[in-house]
Amino acid sequence: QVQLVESGGGLVQAGDSLRLSCEGSGRAPGRFYVLAWFRQPPGKEREFVAAIETDGIRTLIADSVKGRFTIFRDSTKNTVYLQMNETQPEDTAIYWCAAGNAMVTPRVRYKYWGQGTQVTVSS
Repeated sequence: QVQLVESGGGLVQAGDSLRLSCEGSGRAPGRFYVLAWFRQPPGKEREFVAAIETDGIRTLIADSVKGRFTIFRDSTKNTVYLQMNETQPEDTAIYWCAAGNAMVTPRVRYKYWGQGTQVTVSS
């Protein structure tokens, strides 16, 4: 069974940088090609943020964060990161990491999820 654990959330001021980490452990019953980040702002639906293939070759970034956020991996530590630069108050949300089998945005396509970590950006 796969377990994902997020860390790195907290309170920052607008313009600051923050890096979220997602460490995976255990074996998947099948092959998982993609690790992704989702977020849910207060009062809004959960939305896709970024995804990366497990080989690290391709990435997909949501238009809302493109140019500010990047996703990358450290295969040695079995960890995926979300680097958040130039944060804005609208980035305030609960952030989850997830594992799936394809580079897609619908959250129903991701089978394994972490517990989530809160990010708050003050103006």
